[in-house]
Amino acid sequence: MSILSGISSIIIPIYILLIVGLALFRKVEGYSAFVEGAKEGLQSAIGVLPYLCAMLFAIGLLRASGILEGIGSILGKGLELIGIPSQLTMFVLVRPLSGSAALGELSNIYATSGPDSTAARIASVMMGSTETIFYTMAVYMGAVNIKNHRHALPASLLSMLAGIISAVWLCRLFF
Repeated sequence: MSILSGISSIIIPIYILLIVGLALFRKVEGYSAFVEGAKEGLQSAIGVLPYLCAMLFAIGLLRASGILEGIGSILGKGLELIGIPSQLTMFVLVRPLSGSAALGELSNIYATSGPDSTAARIASVMMGSTETIFYTMAVYMGAVNIKNHRHALPASLLSMLAGIISAVWLCRLFF
């Protein structure tokens, strides 16, 4: 047994004992505090649910209508001009909308191009360096009733563009 596997097998029990010990030290009723936290977490989940459903519906509607494929065929030619492989067109389109759709596209890229291809490497780096902007904004800003997004969307899109450009540049540099 290696040292890391020994540590990993005892880390959670130590963490639980630490929490219980801290609750006893601070004279806090641990169980009631746990139940109160669980109650707040459930209320947060219920508050986010309508926004989550709306966003998932919108993503499904865009995919089923063929709008994403139409935009992708137009966008693909432009992406190739700036050095992004055409296999990444759908990935670049769905990544700001849905993490699971982007993961599906990443799996498709692996299957069609191979996991060691340039396209797969760039997509993998993009998956880690970009965010599901519209999904995150709709769910989280909607849950806390932020109506004025003002600079959040442009800043998020700019960071997404920086992540895409960086992924392409770094993969071309190192692979």
